[in-house]
Amino acid sequence: MAVKGPITVLVVDDHPVVRDGLNAIISSETDMQVVGDVGTAAEAVTAYFRLRPAVVLMDLLLPDFSGSEAIRRICEKSANAQIIVLTTADGDAEIYRALEAGARGYLLKDMVRRELIQAIREVSGGRRYIPAQVGARIAENYPRPDITSREVEVLQLIAAGFRNKEVAFRLGVSEATINAHIKHILAKLNATDRTHAVIIALRRGIIRL
Repeated sequence: MAVKGPITVLVVDDHPVVRDGLNAIISSETDMQVVGDVGTAAEAVTAYFRLRPAVVLMDLLLPDFSGSEAIRRICEKSANAQIIVLTTADGDAEIYRALEAGARGYLLKDMVRRELIQAIREVSGGRRYIPAQVGARIAENYPRPDITSREVEVLQLIAAGFRNKEVAFRLGVSEATINAHIKHILAKLNATDRTHAVIIALRRGIIRL
């Protein structure tokens, strides 16, 4: 799909300095134009449908709700949305969530400028852009563990410092049920104990503090 005129870009990041930097990089390209920059996920969804940019650069770690959720909301109503994740979040679970939500590319913020520009051009043309570093992160943790939403809740509470009995109280279930959840979590993550499971879950982006 050929793009007529400049490639219009919407930048989504909660740090003004980062937005300014991306603005400068993109605007220096003669075939690209930043049409908006916002700092929250809700603003991203609103701005997308108002501006209809060719490409969105979306951070995942936003102050109101996740970038992956913003991607999902946009793609539910606009299947042809071309969204590139640009984030520090490099856990394979975070990558999967974003791609499943509809992202067409995934970049880490420490990647070089030319890769960002290349990604924008590729994705604006209807292609995917998954660099080797991101692909390797997915591959090294394949197959993906089938962690349920309730198991994520349990992990999140354990990471917050709650004991099994307290987790059970907060979730309105028996302690035996929580013990069973933890047993399944340890097996799925190949973890030795609760603490090890939390470390793995944080590293892989299954949960966040």
